[in-house]
Amino acid sequence: MQLLETALVRPRQVPDARRTLVCLGFCGGGAGVYLRWADTMPPGAELAAVCYPGREGRFLEDFAADWDALAEDALAVVTAVEGPYVLFGHSMGGWMAFDVASRIEERGGRAPEALVVSAANAPSFGLTVRDMFPAQQETDEQLMDWMRAFGLLPEHVLGDPDLAEMALELMRADIRVRDTFYHREGAKVSTPLQILSGADDDIIDPHVADHWRKLSTGDFRHDVLPGGHFYTPDIWSGLPSRITALHQD
Repeated sequence: MQLLETALVRPRQVPDARRTLVCLGFCGGGAGVYLRWADTMPPGAELAAVCYPGREGRFLEDFAADWDALAEDALAVVTAVEGPYVLFGHSMGGWMAFDVASRIEERGGRAPEALVVSAANAPSFGLTVRDMFPAQQETDEQLMDWMRAFGLLPEHVLGDPDLAEMALELMRADIRVRDTFYHREGAKVSTPLQILSGADDDIIDPHVADHWRKLSTGDFRHDVLPGGHFYTPDIWSGLPSRITALHQD
């Protein structure tokens, strides 16, 4: 219970919610990047975002040492969520969502109603050059430019050297974890899988749907959306409207 108080952020509780959208963060992004979606959730659905160790409400904790440590931490949070839920992850968070969902199924846990993976190549190829962005060798200035370009640095952070330094530390911690990623042999999911990708996202393999389909034995769909890695601003701000499972009775 204590873990949920700091590791699961609910911006707006919905009494008698039919399901919860549980979001896992991407590289350099905390739980806060998802909170504005609370205004776009369909009736009967509640938004929750997982806070990884070392940031936001868990800033006193050490960052996860590697991929397995972060996956087990996220697994503990997700499995403590009450009621039906849909698991979502964007970019690195998409790999995390898949890994967590597959571990839940392997251990006989309560699987999500659906798994939604956004802007992520199939993990079965492991960590490829295509996926290693931003990279460890990039300078602080390059990382700041990357975060600024994708809207990860609010104005109050840009104007505060201490906050900017913390953002860089968080980004580098996530890059280190991402670079220890590996696909567990045989890992698959049976829960319905929805893949989202940007029409202009050059990070995503052209055959991404075929590759992901091989990792799921359940229902599958692939939606191509306007824009690049974070779609267009309008699409990103209303992305829950594109998640099929949230609109089912």
